[in-house]
Parts: sequence; structure tokens; C-alpha cells
Amino acid sequence: MNEKGKLGLGSAVAVCVGLIVATSCLLSLGVGMGQAGTAFIIPLVVVVILNAFVAISFSELHSLMPNVDGGVGQYSLVGLGPVASMISNISAYVITMVFASSVEIAMCGLVLNEFFPQIPAVIISVLVLGIIAVVNLFGVDLFSKVQNLVVTLLIGSLIGMGIISFFKLGTGTVLTAAQQTAPAITGIGGIMGLSAVAFWLFIGVEFIIPVAKELKNPKRDVFLSMILALVLLFVVQAVLGVGMTNYVSLEVLASSPLPHMVFAEALLGNVGKVWMGIVTLLAGISTLNTVLASSARIVFGMSEEGMMPAIFKKVNKKNVPVAGLLLMVIADFAIVVTGFTQSSTLTNMILAASCFWLLSYVLTHINVLVLRKRYPDMERNKKLILFGIPQIVGILGNIYMVWNISSDPASKLAIYQVFGVLFAVLVAYSLVWVVGVMKVKPFQPVSIDLINNNAIEFEKENKKVVAEPAK
Repeated sequence: MNEKGKLGLGSAVAVCVGLIVATSCLLSLGVGMGQAGTAFIIPLVVVVILNAFVAISFSELHSLMPNVDGGVGQYSLVGLGPVASMISNISAYVITMVFASSVEIAMCGLVLNEFFPQIPAVIISVLVLGIIAVVNLFGVDLFSKVQNLVVTLLIGSLIGMGIISFFKLGTGTVLTAAQQTAPAITGIGGIMGLSAVAFWLFIGVEFIIPVAKELKNPKRDVFLSMILALVLLFVVQAVLGVGMTNYVSLEVLASSPLPHMVFAEALLGNVGKVWMGIVTLLAGISTLNTVLASSARIVFGMSEEGMMPAIFKKVNKKNVPVAGLLLMVIADFAIVVTGFTQSSTLTNMILAASCFWLLSYVLTHINVLVLRKRYPDMERNKKLILFGIPQIVGILGNIYMVWNISSDPASKLAIYQVFGVLFAVLVAYSLVWVVGVMKVKPFQPVSIDLINNNAIEFEKENKKVVAEPAK
């Protein structure tokens, strides 16, 4: 069997970008620009820096444990013990991903329903989900081909719209400075309070970790792909955001439920509306494709360490974790067909889940600091240590974003209530599983050598099973 990685740097960047560029990101960009105007670029820069620090931490952890699939969960298992591992993984990479991908699927259905009104949006959403699920069943080769094509078209479209709007080349009416409305949020404190909104434009860059073993040059490309993805997305979104303010008033951008669609129509009329509809579809497919591929492998990694039922270790002939993939598909299917994606509380649910994701980033930084002290002689990139500054600043910045998760007091309270309930359920489940099923100490870290050896041995067994002919 050929053990050489299949994915190059371009594919690695596509994986990073694939989850980040979602319809919810286009919404957040419009709302952020509407509330603060071009000053929204300031929190964009801050969040890019904070996520670059996240990339530094993930890169170091990957260099210490290059063969694990579970990402922050297995890193936390070594750094902080099994309970922290389960909470960080399930909250950030299962709960959040289910809600985020469900929204994207639902919006794909709504967009395509405009072109095929005779087919219910829910049916279209389910068909899209089924097609992407089948693509992922055929493994990383087909996944990367689909992902590269979709991300190329998606980023190309956003760049095209960004250039047209930034340089005022659209067919719509350009707003003068006198015609533009004043931003609702001013002052550095208020503008920085939008960091949580900006965070959604870059969330999930670490999703390259679960497919890192498929990279041709993982030692270089894990870190480089995350940084390139962040820089690429910042430039595209900054240009597009400024372009939005050239054609749509800040008041409308801030108040519209679909600011990106309003902008596209103002920019190019019906052509722009159709174009942005296609972009919405591509963003949904890109997000769903990345979620199904990466989340399934993260659940696989947890099962590998005994932190999920053994069924999630099952893979097919293409080395795809089928049980984890089906778990995500079934969860998305259930949310879409029950109409929960139309609920007015969904946004608060997603933001509550984002609190968990931000806290998982805090745990990631803490893991790096703990493991530097516990394993000082292990190989790591010394140039990126930087006296621990990226980790310390990253921890403080992520906590700040949790504290400023919403500017609306009522929404903020609702988000924290949902966060509290989910956190209580996760802690209870994790403690019961760790103590009752795994029968280990809940906060006892696992040896890094054990994790690495287990991952290597399991991979060898896995390849042997896949290579054997079916009986």
C-alpha cells in the first residue's frame, strides 16, 4: 500500500478554508460592517492574530503527537486528563459542528428552492446532505477533489465581488460619504466588543489536524496551511466588507437578516442576487464537506483512546470512519427535517456552542504550556515558542470574546443559559463515562508516549485490515 501522503499544500489550505467560509460568515461580515463600518477591520485583524496564535499551539501539539486523529481532545488527554479531553472535543467538534452544518444545509435548500420552487427546501437540503455524505464515504481522494473545486469557485467568487465592489465597478448606485449612514458602534471599546462577531469569520482553522496524516509534507504544511488560510481570508473579507459599504447603507447592513444578499442585489441587480445565491450554495457544500470529513475522524480519534464507544473505530476500505460519519449525517438530518433550523433560537444556540469552541482554544493553549514543562526535551519548533506569549495572549483574548459573545444583554443571557445547561450535561456525561466505563482517574493525564505508540500501532492494524481482501 502506498503510504505517501495524498494532499499537497493547496489541498491543505482548501481544508482550512473549507469550514471557515460559510454562509454564517457572510452574514457576520455584513452585520459587523453594518454596526461599525470599515472600523470592523480592526477586530478582524485582532482575531486573525489570535487565531494565528491558535495555529502556533496546534502546530506544536501536532509535532509532539503527529499520528493522532483526535485533535484537541487527545492533546487534552495528555495535558489535562480524560474529562477535559471529552468536554473539549464533544463540545467544539460535535455539538458546534452539528448546529453549524445544519444551518448551512438548510440555507442550501432555501437557495435552490428559489430556482426549483416545486421541490420543498427540506427535500433539497436532505439531497445535498446525502450527496456530500456519499462523497466522503469514498475517502480523502474524492473529498479533496470536491473540496478543491468548491473552495476555488467560492474564493474566486468572493474575490470577484470584492474587487467589483471595492473599486465601485458594479451596475448599482454607489453611496457617497454624505449618503452613508453613521455606524451604530464607535469608540475602541465598542469596536473591540465586535471581536466575537469577527471570530466567526475565522473559526475552525485547526480542522487540518484530523487529515494531517494524508499530507505530503505535514511537518511544514500543518502550520503553513493554517497561516495562509487566515491571511487569504482576511484579505478577501476585508476587501469584500469595504465593498459592501460602498453600495449598502450601514443601517441596512446591520438590520437585514440577509445582508450579503441585499449587498449582491445592490451591486449587480438580479445577476448579483443569483451569483450570491451560488456562493451561498458553494459555502454550504464546502462547510458540510469539511465537517463530515473532519468531525468523523475526530470522533474516531476519541474512540481510539476509549473515550467513545468502540463502534466509532470502524473504518471502510477507503479508511473512512463510517460510524462517526453516520453520526454527523443523522444529527444533521434530524435537525433539518424537524424544522429546528428555522427556529429563532438557533443563533443563540450556535453562539452558545461557540463559547465551548473558544474555551477549547483556551485548553489548547494551556496544553502547550503544560507539555512544555512536562516534556521539555521533545522535538518542537523552537522558533515558535516565543516565551509563551502566543499562548498567554491567546488565553486572555479568547476569554474576552466569550465575555463579549453578544452585544445584546438579553441575547447574552440566553446564550449563557444554554451554555450552562450544555456544560452541565457534558461534565456529567464525561465524568460518568470516564469513571464508570473507562474506570480511570478523571483528571490523570495520559503519557504522551502511550498516546503516540497506540496511534502508531492502531494505524498499522488499520492498514492491514484495509489491505486484506474482503471475504
